[in-house]
Amino acid sequence: MDVAWRGLFLGLMAFMIMKSGEGQLVENFYSSSCPNVEAIVSQAVSTKFSQTFTTIPATLRLFFHDCFVEGCDASVMIASPNSDAEKDSEDNLSLAGDGFDTVIKAKQAVEASCPGIVSCADILAIAARDVVVLAGGPSFNVELGRRDGLISKASRVAGNLPGPDFHLNELNTIFARNNLSQIDMIALSGAHTLGFSHCDRFADRLYSSSTVDPTLDPDYAKQLEAACPRNVDPSIAIDMDPVTPRTFDNVYYQNLVAGKGLFTTDQVLFTDSESQPTVVDFANNPGAFNGAFVTAMRKLGRVGIKTGKVGEIRRDCSAFNS
Repeated sequence: MDVAWRGLFLGLMAFMIMKSGEGQLVENFYSSSCPNVEAIVSQAVSTKFSQTFTTIPATLRLFFHDCFVEGCDASVMIASPNSDAEKDSEDNLSLAGDGFDTVIKAKQAVEASCPGIVSCADILAIAARDVVVLAGGPSFNVELGRRDGLISKASRVAGNLPGPDFHLNELNTIFARNNLSQIDMIALSGAHTLGFSHCDRFADRLYSSSTVDPTLDPDYAKQLEAACPRNVDPSIAIDMDPVTPRTFDNVYYQNLVAGKGLFTTDQVLFTDSESQPTVVDFANNPGAFNGAFVTAMRKLGRVGIKTGKVGEIRRDCSAFNS
């Protein structure tokens, strides 16, 4: 009986490990099948970066949006003739085209050397690391072995991505759903040290009532009002980090301490007493932030992965093989 129960227990544990998706990725996954994949992707990313800085924030944001919907499986890359794929959802319409183009160009370069071997999901994960490094951020080893997903529907996006007006409990809930802790969430929010946002994403902090959001620094609020007056052209965008918008650094957290977080989701990390100590730590200690960011990125890269015979290796990142 003991032997039978032990066998049942071990089988159940194995099933749970397979179900969780954790631990199935390895850093040297392509060591024999495509040993130069990271160098090839890095070169493609660098070339795209030389054409436009938007490559950096666009690719990093693309990775985050991909992983939070269906898992890290490049489902966000699919283009549908009916405009009903994941990328067509309202929450994803603001994803910059340069992020998609970065992955497509990298995939083409990889296919020329290793056809049918490397998934678009892995290429996106490598590219996300590479853009952090190009912006002056920390380098880290990327776990590989993901396969590309077979589902990409706009209808499945809503409720899976944090909104710009979320408060701490809402942020923690949506990140915990993806096995990410509060510290992971605060560290990943540091990606807002790069890139830009359209005015309508934060206009409610300036114009929704008779007074400006009191958690905004008054001088910063005036800057925002000047850049984004009422009824401004919706295509107008401003830097999310008003101090060092093209450098991956911990200034984002220093901005939060100074009342210069662009979104409610940013500023609440400092105003809420539960998260404030981490923000202050990251603001004062770039090493602590970099270390936490690397840990969080590796954990993010394991969310909802497809491995083994699940999914496929797409030939074209924007289309399912069949």
